[in-house]
Amino acid sequence: MALPKNTQSIQVKAGSSSYPVICGAGSLSPLSELLITHAGVGPLFVLSSPRVWNFCGPKIRHALKGANVSRVILFDDHESAKTPRAVEMLCRKLIRAGARRNATIVAAGGGVVGDIAGFVAATFLRGVSLVHVPTTLLAQVDSAIGGKTGVNLPEGKNLVGAFHQPKLVVCDPTLLNSLPERQFRAGLFEVVKYAAIADQRLFELMEAKLTGISRHDMRALMEIILRCVKIKAAIVGRDEREDGGRAVLNFGHTLGHALETVTNYRHFLHGEAVGWGMLAASLVSVALGKLDPDVAARMIRMIAGVERLPALSKTSATRILDVMQRDKKSREGIVRWVLPIGIGRAEYGAAVPQESFRRVWAALPEWERKAREAECLGAEYRA
Repeated sequence: MALPKNTQSIQVKAGSSSYPVICGAGSLSPLSELLITHAGVGPLFVLSSPRVWNFCGPKIRHALKGANVSRVILFDDHESAKTPRAVEMLCRKLIRAGARRNATIVAAGGGVVGDIAGFVAATFLRGVSLVHVPTTLLAQVDSAIGGKTGVNLPEGKNLVGAFHQPKLVVCDPTLLNSLPERQFRAGLFEVVKYAAIADQRLFELMEAKLTGISRHDMRALMEIILRCVKIKAAIVGRDEREDGGRAVLNFGHTLGHALETVTNYRHFLHGEAVGWGMLAASLVSVALGKLDPDVAARMIRMIAGVERLPALSKTSATRILDVMQRDKKSREGIVRWVLPIGIGRAEYGAAVPQESFRRVWAALPEWERKAREAECLGAEYRA
């Protein structure tokens, strides 16, 4: 089928399956046809949240006109609600709604909706088809692509989950117009992540056009979304289940997940916690002699320039280290970090001495303050 003008299809060639990510303003309009082509004609069950459906529901309903939609099921998409109980509740609702193995779940929402709905799709009746319609920047550039699904436990984030690749992902940046500004900027931290670990050109683009991107300039938005999707598609194609190189995508997430856990998912948005995590990883990399201080300064200015991060909690370094050691990325109790080693380059699996982390943790708030103030005064950064 013909896609709308200025829309691109990027193929994700994972080991277990291959599927397209359709990107572009207006890419939502042929959703019904796309679903038939890539997911079949079985009944559709849309899983979303009340706040997403309030803003995006009319547009998504219009795009699904003529499709075999059996039911729309709404659930709480706050991070604190991303629990096994939510999965059980949704599975029971699907059973009562008559869902069978020929069903397709359409996940319409941000990262939490995608994670929960994806895990439901992976486990309901031992697996049904899944389609993502991401409605946040973070989901469009990252979480909707690659097949990771999961929910949280009190002990840590995403500790229960499965890999379940979708049949289709549709990224329409016009859906982002409904986002609160804080949510939008939180998604920009994931774009910074991709630039820092894999794409020097994207990093330079962010430096040059951050103001326009922050104002939802559609051309700039499309460029950064496409670059991020292509990076993730390539990485997932080489390592579907994070047995090796895919771990580089966890830049900022080692500390970020711990911050979300110790604050009960109520203080930071995910991207904001990752922002603090990237700041810490950059400083750790300098301390270990892996990253040039001048390069680290560029990264830190970039992170501080996205938005003012919520203040760090007064949690001790010992408590943070304890949570990080329980994270699924640690091995035999040793925390493994992704550390930047240059603009667009990073290494994964780095063991960081606890004392190095403790020093960085103590200095982190002051580094963020200095970077933010320097960013405000630095005309070259906003040029």
